[in-house]
Amino acid sequence: MSTLLVPTSRVPLRSRPVRHLTPRYVRDRARQALYERAHPNDPWLTPAAIRLLTSLLRPTDRGAEFGSGRSTLWFATRVAALTSVEHDPSWHEAISARLLERGLRNVDYTLALEDQPMERGGDSAYARVAYGLGDGSLDFALIDGHYRDYSAKFTLPKIRPGGMLIIDNVNWYLPSQSKSPHSRTPVRGPKTAVWSEVAAELASWRSIWTSSGVWDTAIYIKPAPIGPDTALFGPDIVADQMPTARLRRSP
Repeated sequence: MSTLLVPTSRVPLRSRPVRHLTPRYVRDRARQALYERAHPNDPWLTPAAIRLLTSLLRPTDRGAEFGSGRSTLWFATRVAALTSVEHDPSWHEAISARLLERGLRNVDYTLALEDQPMERGGDSAYARVAYGLGDGSLDFALIDGHYRDYSAKFTLPKIRPGGMLIIDNVNWYLPSQSKSPHSRTPVRGPKTAVWSEVAAELASWRSIWTSSGVWDTAIYIKPAPIGPDTALFGPDIVADQMPTARLRRSP
């Protein structure tokens, strides 16, 4: 299998400056670098999230992603259909070429330029791509690009019950007990008012929060409408680098 060559500016390990080099972080970063070297075609999600998605995704699934790259190729080889949104013209051209090279024709790939400041992302063509998706039509959606708060907000109703919302770098936007750099604490709360809205909606979803120690990826599973025969959902799952996930309830 060929390797997807990418500009280093798109690699998460180099995307933000390191402000505190603790022994734990140095170890985790080295482990992540070794994983990426051994799995050059995997998406830029935590290794634990990739393992989970490998087992959860089905060939009949239909999904969406806001932010394209390795994930576009990875999803396209595993699911029936993918809607992908990208804001960078050169990156869109590069990934389009790779899709063509591999004969992957199940991706509806949209270029939506950055046309609004971040605080007005709700008016952006990028985030509003979600409006063109049918309610309850998606088995999964990945939030990993521009205007993440609005992309997540607009995508929530598009996910079917039992479907997944995947948020990469989730520790930058939603509060947790994560030890990864730049994580938001419960005291600080969600990063924006829109993220607060998203967090309130996700409070009733089962979640699997994974961390590489460098960044975090969370998988949220949409519950079925509550009825008299609906079982209550159990505790959230926190998956780290250990082989077995730990169970806890959200703080």
